Amino acid sequence: MPQQVVMGAMLQCSFGMTPSALVVLPVNRVRCEGSIAANIMDHEPLVNIMPFGMCTSEANPEVAAATAAALGTPRPMPCVPATLTPWVPGAVTVLLGNQPSLDNVSKCLCNWGGVVTIADPATCETQIP
Repeated sequence: MPQQVVMGAMLQCSFGMTPSALVVLPVNRVRCEGSIAANIMDHEPLVNIMPFGMCTSEANPEVAAATAAALGTPRPMPCVPATLTPWVPGAVTVLLGNQPSLDNVSKCLCNWGGVVTIADPATCETQIP
């Protein structure tokens, strides 16, 4: 059964080189196992989703320019997440702030082709049906 995701959950991007921690603002005022619970709208770049170190996606204009300047040798560049759409699918059976709760099987897509997944939801016991 999926688990509730909270502030401090560890995220990983398929094109990122390091994990990142989820930041959840206290707007919904719901706590789970002591931390602030997340919903699918916690996807804002540089607010909720922090950089993943270096980006290796050739769809990222910075990476494409650096690779072209290196005569085709792939050159990773600093990650700037472009997660403009909410997490999917979310847990539609549990609403937080009138939005589906964020569970550990949800994914968030980056405009540069990366898929952000939840490596560790930062909860141990709270499961979502």
